[in-house]
Order: sequence, then structure tokens, then C-alpha cells
Amino acid sequence: MMKYKDYYGHVEYLSDENIFHGEVLGIRDVVTFQGSSTDELVKAFRDSVDDYLDLCAEQGTEPDKPFSGKLLLRIAPELHRRLFLAAKENGKSLNAWVTEKLEPVASS
Repeated sequence: MMKYKDYYGHVEYLSDENIFHGEVLGIRDVVTFQGSSTDELVKAFRDSVDDYLDLCAEQGTEPDKPFSGKLLLRIAPELHRRLFLAAKENGKSLNAWVTEKLEPVASS
């Protein structure tokens, strides 16, 4: 994962083309970049983020993709029950308990 100006890029190696291809994550639009070396890739990523931010400024649009705060999961009913009971044992709602458990994972 790459980071620049609080934007993250995911990179894959395309062996058929012998090139690294990446995409900027967490935004409304599709912004990609590529390079044949790590130096080219880093430069292309930074240039793509800068170009994207410039375009958003020109168009008067917000660059970031808003997240709703709703996370829908499909889990086994028995796991759902056990999580609910664990939350209640700790005097919390399921949402508050799961958020508390996920926060350390997301912060690392």
C-alpha cells in the first residue's frame, strides 16, 4: 500500500505487461497509475493524486468519497448471537462493542 497526502494506493504487478499498476483508494472516481520501476510508480502515484486534486478544485467538487459509517456484514447466526451476548455482558450495544473491538485493529 502506498500513501501520499492522505491518499492510499493499491498496487499489483502485471506480469504479462511487466509493469506495476495501481489505483487510488477511497475516492469517488477511478484514478490509476503505473510504472515499470518503483521510482516510476511512486512518481506516477503522486502525480495522479495531484492531478486528481487539481481536477476536483477546477470542478468545485469534493475529492474524497464519503463513508456512511454503516458496515453491513454477513455472519453466521450463531456468531451474531455470541457477539450480541458479549456486548450485553459488557453493558454495551452491539455497535458500540464491535466498534471498540475494531478500533485497535484499524489503528495499527
